[in-house]
Amino acid sequence: MTVFLVIIVLALLAVTGWQISKIFQLSQRPDADTSEVANDKDNKLHGILNLAFVIFLYVITIYCFWEYGRFYLPEAASEHGGEYDTLMFISIALIMFVQVITQGLLHYFAYKYKGKKNQRALFYADNDKLEFIWTIIPVIVLAGLIIYGLFTWSDIMNINQEEDPMVIELYAYQFDWRARYSGEDNTLGKANVRFIEGVNQLGVDESDSYGKDDKIVTELHLPVGKPVLFKFRSQDVLHSAYFPFFRAQMNVVPGMITQFGFTPTITSEEMRESEYMVDKVKSVNDERNEKNKELLAQGEPTLDTYEFDYFLLCNKICGQAHYNMQMKIIVESEEDFNAWLEEQPTFGSTMEDQNKDADASEATESEEPSQQENGTEEPQENNDVAVVENEQN
Repeated sequence: MTVFLVIIVLALLAVTGWQISKIFQLSQRPDADTSEVANDKDNKLHGILNLAFVIFLYVITIYCFWEYGRFYLPEAASEHGGEYDTLMFISIALIMFVQVITQGLLHYFAYKYKGKKNQRALFYADNDKLEFIWTIIPVIVLAGLIIYGLFTWSDIMNINQEEDPMVIELYAYQFDWRARYSGEDNTLGKANVRFIEGVNQLGVDESDSYGKDDKIVTELHLPVGKPVLFKFRSQDVLHSAYFPFFRAQMNVVPGMITQFGFTPTITSEEMRESEYMVDKVKSVNDERNEKNKELLAQGEPTLDTYEFDYFLLCNKICGQAHYNMQMKIIVESEEDFNAWLEEQPTFGSTMEDQNKDADASEATESEEPSQQENGTEEPQENNDVAVVENEQN
């Protein structure tokens, strides 16, 4: 019923607007120009509006770059990040250069060559020289940009094995991440989703000796200045491993292994102390403090104080809890990293503990029936006899 009433109201408003427009037409002077063909006055007005729009466009563009440039990520925290940023800035500069020229000319010509009464436009069939110029210039620029991009991409993606990068597997599933370090042999053990059972959440093959010293963790630690080669696996759907501060991203595809590598250059603590991050943290906490005043007044829990950390994110919409799929990353000195890694249990020890617990559980279950036969039934029989004797007495 409510929908029907809304439709009626909208229909009445439309009719009202139509009637008002008719009244406006009837109220015009008899000598008013009611023709729907644009006249000189209309053309001049639209020419001025074109100029005003392009000026507004340039002003708002400059303002956005000036005011919101601070929301861009700070300096890259990986070795290849500088090349990545340079490529992006060159692309943006070319796009903005072409945009400023083409949009400016487009709107200026709309004003300069606006229609006038008794003036006809010049018919210009073609100009081979002009067409060659505006075709060859974009071809050369785009070819140069693409070739430069391919060389940059090749440098980023080709991992130098002579540097002996540390191998880490990142395992994605709805909706979390797990990291598997390759241990002292720097070789990951074989894994398959068919082996997933109990504590073996990543499906590591127990029969593969290379997997015994692997270490599975929920928090990613990286040594600064050490090359890292990531191997990516997905348990269920397509995910995307996204390291924004390290300028790295790679799809995580079910049924196959993808890889990406980089060298961290800025520790978590150093990034926290940077001027950019200090300002950002202060800005976020100021907003949270204002929000906390409202929450306190409403008797609701307040927000925690924000502190910066690197995070691994999923950059594919992989399901309902996609927004919460993240893993904390800590970049630290090699000494601190080695000390942390030493504390983590190996896959082999974890499986041994699980097998011991399983054996102990089976032994306990096998002992319970014998205890019931030897110690439970006999006292029960004696109690029954005692009850019978008491009743006879």
